[in-house]
Amino acid sequence: MTTKPELNLGSHLVPGLAAAALFVVMAATILSASFPEPQGFAEGANITASIGFAMFNLELGDVAGESFLVAFLLIAVTLDVALDGAVHLATREGEDDGRTLLADGGRELKRTLFGGGEE
Repeated sequence: MTTKPELNLGSHLVPGLAAAALFVVMAATILSASFPEPQGFAEGANITASIGFAMFNLELGDVAGESFLVAFLLIAVTLDVALDGAVHLATREGEDDGRTLLADGGRELKRTLFGGGEE
């Protein structure tokens, strides 16, 4: 016998209601915001080069910008740490993890495949 679904009210609905309320607040804020008219850039300005010059605090670009060198370095260090962490987490742990094959000239592989001791 089948029964129709019932609405289970309780405290587990609070996170969903909070998310819906946050959505309503953010939508109202975005829809009521006023933005200035777009300014654009000068005709023939090299935007890509200007971004590169602004990143390293050089006043050589066609478009004026702020210095982003510190932000660039912080992002570079953060991505490097993330990459190092990913490599560290991806390595296998254990006594025979393959790294010895590179360092011992193949003796461990020979012993594993053919048995016996050192020659």
